Amino acid sequence: METLRERIKRLLIETEFPLSVDEIAFSLGLDPKDKNIIYEHLKHIAKTIRRESRGELMLYMIPPKCRNCGYIFKSLNKPKKPSKCPKCYSQRIDAPKFIIERV
Repeated sequence: METLRERIKRLLIETEFPLSVDEIAFSLGLDPKDKNIIYEHLKHIAKTIRRESRGELMLYMIPPKCRNCGYIFKSLNKPKKPSKCPKCYSQRIDAPKFIIERV
């Protein structure tokens, strides 16, 4: 039986398009309220995926983007959805999307 982290990793390897945390939760039948757990797993997957695949695979993140002004959050230290835009203070933020692909 696979752990949640293994299921997330397999989903992100098999998908054709980058997925948001909401889409990951829906695909795996998880409660959408468990976003923080998924973000924590993504942080660990990012650290281990290259080592486990011997540098062949990498977790890519399409950064969050403000729907109001278009600001792109490029300098995130860990995967998460920001609460508001530092430029226009809007809370209309597109969530980051994730995919695992070959380097």
